[in-house]
Amino acid sequence: MRLYYEEINRAIEQLRDQDNVARPDGEQLRRMAEPYGVRTQFGSVNYSSSVRARSKDLTVILGSEKVMQTDLNANQKRIVRELPETLKQVHRYIQNAPLVSVARTMGCNDEFTPHCTLYVSAHRKDCIRIPYMWYQTLFDARHASGPELNLVYVPEWHEKDRQALVFPEIGVTYVLGTDYFGEAKKGFLRMAMWHAKTRGMLGLHAGSKLIIARDANGKLKRYGMLLLGLTATGKTTHSAHTHYLDRPGEEAKLVQDDVVFFKEDGAALGSEAGLFIKTDSLEDGSQPVLYEAAKSPRTIFENVMVDYLGRVYMSDETLTGNGRAVVQRDDLGELASESINLPPVDELDKLLICFITRRNTILPPLARLTPEQGAAAFMLGESVHTSGSNPTLAGQSIRVVGTNPFIIGDEAYEGNRFYEMVSQHPDKVQCYQLNTGGVGEIIEIDERTGERNVLQKVDRVEIAEMAAIIRGIVREEVEWEYEDTWSTEVPTKVEGVNLDRFDPRKFYSNEQIEQFVSELRQERINHLEKFEGLNKEIVNAFKL
Repeated sequence: MRLYYEEINRAIEQLRDQDNVARPDGEQLRRMAEPYGVRTQFGSVNYSSSVRARSKDLTVILGSEKVMQTDLNANQKRIVRELPETLKQVHRYIQNAPLVSVARTMGCNDEFTPHCTLYVSAHRKDCIRIPYMWYQTLFDARHASGPELNLVYVPEWHEKDRQALVFPEIGVTYVLGTDYFGEAKKGFLRMAMWHAKTRGMLGLHAGSKLIIARDANGKLKRYGMLLLGLTATGKTTHSAHTHYLDRPGEEAKLVQDDVVFFKEDGAALGSEAGLFIKTDSLEDGSQPVLYEAAKSPRTIFENVMVDYLGRVYMSDETLTGNGRAVVQRDDLGELASESINLPPVDELDKLLICFITRRNTILPPLARLTPEQGAAAFMLGESVHTSGSNPTLAGQSIRVVGTNPFIIGDEAYEGNRFYEMVSQHPDKVQCYQLNTGGVGEIIEIDERTGERNVLQKVDRVEIAEMAAIIRGIVREEVEWEYEDTWSTEVPTKVEGVNLDRFDPRKFYSNEQIEQFVSELRQERINHLEKFEGLNKEIVNAFKL
């Protein structure tokens, strides 16, 4: 791999001075990109890509044993076998192809601000939208302290050879054969999380917010909140929600939307200036702030339905279930905090860490966890596939450590490190599990085709209900009881939420409930036990 590193570093270094590389500023990017989009009724622009989700199964992490993937699928194995020839072809191609280069800074702090440079082939003129959209998500390049991260994007690469080659140790990613913007956004965040880990931090796929709430005794308290969740589970929705906090002095501020760098003192350094949000649930009135922000003329839509008059149908999934929008923090108004960084726990009354799952059978909407259970929830990463992760598997169960599909290296280390960091602040950090799915689903799997048939639909936790649950937590008004099923605390009363709706006994027989519990408990145990070196306190957290 060392020879590959030398070859890649040499190619990247040459790009800095090559004549075939244009370096437009933000305004020039806008003028170059807008002709390839459709103007909306809001004055913004909508773009369409050929590929409409990340190519997760065609992404390969390469490097030393610390970072190499071990469970490669057939396509990834082929990509590794062909790597020497692919690198030669890519390096020959980018010496002559017209390229656009944009440099930005990730983060806004004095400790960790990666310098990010994106190179995009301009052979497909419409793909100028990729650097234009990416430019809006990060900060001015003058403030970067490092590390150096580079991503080379060739959308017109042979479709049959679509792939993403990630070399985290040298901070380089090659994206070939796809024009989906998310590959650029997540490509840089993935590399940054690896480099943050080498500096003693932990990259979390999490939104963050600051909340000031008045408890039942009238005392104002200041909370930090981290919300970990897979794409489309509600992470952005609740990071950008007010939770209906309306008592004097109360407020909820979005700090960061997608990825933070968690420190030992409980601080969480932010990464991005903009938000990359799903649009499918913006029109139902449950997220008014995000909806109004999406209507800004500065918003950039991707793969959203827009008719010939420019009317925007954000919930229309004809093109894809993964319609998106790049939204500016400034367009969130008073909801956005001044800083993108969450302060240390010593400056807060408490840090609340919420693991958002989307399960549809027997899990309650809310559970309060011990530190060990919090670390176990981190390792379990329970949810379901969504249109943003894998459209072909949408609705099926999935487990992703840290609800973070961008972890590089030993996943057990991540869980142990999370447990260490949380345990250092036993009186200041509280973990919760939030279920934004619901209760009551019954699925039949066709043995012949493998298709999932929904026989009984879930009684889903609505956005307003979860917002009320979070409000109850920060106002300290939730009434709790210990339950034996999972050895956790669950709510018996939350103002504004009818918890009886989520009683499994309304949907299942006692025998069915016992079966669901037994199966899920065993799945959890089996999952946690497969991580070599994982702290036994974490492995045993949900055992009886």
